[in-house]
Amino acid sequence: MLAAIRDFFEKNLAPSAAQADSTHATAVATAALLIEMVRMDGDVDAAERDAVMHAVRSKFGLAPDETETLFRLAEEEARQAVDYFQFTALLNRHFSAEQKERMIEHMWRVAYADAEVSAWEQHLVRKVADLLYVPHSAYIAAKLRAREAAGLQNDTSSSP
Repeated sequence: MLAAIRDFFEKNLAPSAAQADSTHATAVATAALLIEMVRMDGDVDAAERDAVMHAVRSKFGLAPDETETLFRLAEEEARQAVDYFQFTALLNRHFSAEQKERMIEHMWRVAYADAEVSAWEQHLVRKVADLLYVPHSAYIAAKLRAREAAGLQNDTSSSP
């Protein structure tokens, strides 16, 4: 599996070996966490899948076919993962505080894509935010931006 991921990035994004390794690793980690969000409520919704594809495409500047390949590879990685630490550890090493906050916002956007946020989805975002050391104020700001982007700015629920 790792060879397939490395081959994909060498063909599509490899400016240098070291940079390609960190780029492909962070791309897979990002996509895997977003895929976990899609799977969290037990119902893989097309709108949530589209939100993941858009986030990954815009974050890494990929073409649609490259995004689809990354999605499939990350899906397999997420299935084989035993915890989230392997993904968040990579993001902690390579992402700035702003990028981590943006990751949390993307997770919220995926959760809001089907207009229903389950308790499982809320739990996952909170857990990943903690693992990425995202301050609570940034976590809330990311949630509010995602809620507004989903057209739910008048939602007055008190859930975190």
